[in-house]
Amino acid sequence: MINDFRKELDEREMISLIADLVNTPSYPGIPEQETGVAKLIHDFFVKEGIPSEIYEVVDGRCNVVARLEGHGKGKTLLLTGHTDTVPPYDMEDAFRMKIENEKLIGRGVVDMKGALACMVLSMAAIRRSGTRLKGNIMFAGVIGEEGKSEGTCALLKKGLKADAAIVGEPFGWNIGIGQKGLEWFECRILGKAVHGGKQKEGINAISKAGKLIRALDEELVPRIESRMHPIIGGSSMNYGMISGGFQPSTVAGECVLQFDRRWIPGEKYEDILREYDDFLERLGQDDPQFQAKLKVMDSSLMERGYIHEAMELSLDHPLVLLMDKTIFEATGHRAEKKAFPAWTDAGLLSSYGGIPTVIFGPGSPDSAHTAHEYLETSYLVPFTQIYALMARDFCQ
Repeated sequence: MINDFRKELDEREMISLIADLVNTPSYPGIPEQETGVAKLIHDFFVKEGIPSEIYEVVDGRCNVVARLEGHGKGKTLLLTGHTDTVPPYDMEDAFRMKIENEKLIGRGVVDMKGALACMVLSMAAIRRSGTRLKGNIMFAGVIGEEGKSEGTCALLKKGLKADAAIVGEPFGWNIGIGQKGLEWFECRILGKAVHGGKQKEGINAISKAGKLIRALDEELVPRIESRMHPIIGGSSMNYGMISGGFQPSTVAGECVLQFDRRWIPGEKYEDILREYDDFLERLGQDDPQFQAKLKVMDSSLMERGYIHEAMELSLDHPLVLLMDKTIFEATGHRAEKKAFPAWTDAGLLSSYGGIPTVIFGPGSPDSAHTAHEYLETSYLVPFTQIYALMARDFCQ
């Protein structure tokens, strides 16, 4: 008889583990930020007899990696997610998980400690059932996805090998088969500061920034948005912040514009940089008083050799087909296959690891990063079972 792992799944155990993870803060600014969560997961694996290790990535912040070895030469499936969260912001009792109306509430519960618990417990279910796989199932809880993705970069630098990966970002009953690439840019427009009473002798950087935005909106943005992908949609550019000057009676000598650029598979990062450089150069030729310097924002800059790449899998890729079949086996429903609306570490695994990757995790991304972050308990048992079934059928 083929094991469906239902006997090994206990919703109460899932809720308990999620509460432990949520009640352990892992947002930026805390010493050793994610390491407390990594230790909790590591200790759970050790108790279950599943080999696990913790290793430091940067500043005392640790990844946790566990592995169930197969008995043959089957494929390796990676289950992975990030252990960091955004700050609590204005969320009350963010690190004391509550249960209300069959919803788990707390910072990180949907993004993405709920998925981490489901993945961990899926491996425990396989171990407890005595199921023997030919291939290996691997778990990686990684640091820093909300920042510079240091954790997944460290995995790749250590020579990560897997035949497929599931990233557990919250996406409901959808299978994420693609995402846009992402970069944050800062454009510093330079003027000449003088007293407001002598404004004709100065160069107002705010005015020049306004001309830049108008030119972008009229010329470059339409060109960017015309680039379309049949599943992922169009490329985009968004102005996020602008600041300039320091008092009303002084001509602004500097203005800083920060913006977000998202691109589709097929666009090259080098071409994106060149497109902006050429655009700024042309504006400078048209207006000798226009000076601007463009750079990648420090908060977005990954370590050398890595960028926030786009990702895609075809609708008929074997991993996508197996994921669809497995979800139907567990729930009786067909999943929708579409693009994930944000950037995830799937872009690194796919682009730099050469690992076919899908995004599939419990809950809706809509409540992530909000003051009302929650995860419905109805997701817990099905998702844990699906992760286990994927390992059962893939690792052969």
